[in-house]
Amino acid sequence: MAHIRHILARRSLPLAVLLPAAAVMAAGPSLASEGGGSAPPTDGTSGSAKPTIVLVHGYWADASGWDRIVESLQAQGYPVVATANPLRSLSGDADHLAARLRSIEGPVVLVGHSYGGAVITNAAAGIPNVESLVYIAGFAPDKGETAFQLAAKYPGSRVTDDPSAPVPTALNAVPLGGDATNVDLYLKPEKFGDVFLSDRLGASRTQVLAATQRPATAASGNEPTQAVAWKTVPSWYLVPTDDRTIGTDNLRFMAERAKATTVEVDAPHAVMETNPDDVTHLILRAAGDSRPSLAKTGTSGRTAILGGTAVLAVAAGTVIVIRARRA
Repeated sequence: MAHIRHILARRSLPLAVLLPAAAVMAAGPSLASEGGGSAPPTDGTSGSAKPTIVLVHGYWADASGWDRIVESLQAQGYPVVATANPLRSLSGDADHLAARLRSIEGPVVLVGHSYGGAVITNAAAGIPNVESLVYIAGFAPDKGETAFQLAAKYPGSRVTDDPSAPVPTALNAVPLGGDATNVDLYLKPEKFGDVFLSDRLGASRTQVLAATQRPATAASGNEPTQAVAWKTVPSWYLVPTDDRTIGTDNLRFMAERAKATTVEVDAPHAVMETNPDDVTHLILRAAGDSRPSLAKTGTSGRTAILGGTAVLAVAAGTVIVIRARRA
């Protein structure tokens, strides 16, 4: 059963090292509504004009990961764009998305999964027709933060299990030439089911997703955020309670900090693959609720118990990962 919770402030834990996180898929159980607004109509509408829903994928996936969500939203009359995310650099990916957003007339609900959350955070800043942000197991960085730093803040990621490995053990690094850090990162097929899907799908579908994954550069996860849209745009957040890619408690931290209307579901990182109806429901809430003020957006309830495996990281100075430090 889905739960909406207020995530209590936590003390920072010593940071191991960076871990790449990210990619696609789907989300958990039945969603409940949260303080700051009344429950929307079942068709997600609150006015005469429906917003355009723009969907942004993350690492190790592509726009097809949104297929079932797109079908559901289109069936209810929403215009939908499932855009390609280059996965090359955070600034470049954000510029690519911002150009697409500027071409859309009328209000936009902007949705990002995994690393796609970092992209929407940067791209939406200063674009006035973006009325809502929806993070689906997504990064919501503050200025100066990187995705890899946030994935290593609390335990939970399984991207590596050897802190001395030059490359996180769940990843393959493919050199692109030039600088030694210029590599593409792939999730190993034998690790895909555990890290990305928390072993929630059958072997056949897992193998297809692993075979069709798109790589991301190491540079994209190491590039600091420059603009932070969630500070001025109301946000919604879906937190899978069995996220082994970014780590559930890292997601909770970012959702609380953004004062997002937050829903927790029993699902893996690739929530769109396992629970598309719940992903769709949250997007409809963001599209159909009257726009809340930032002061009213937030979660309520108790903090969930920390879960997941400790983040084991690659030592500082490795080819791909940079050591993150916190006060």
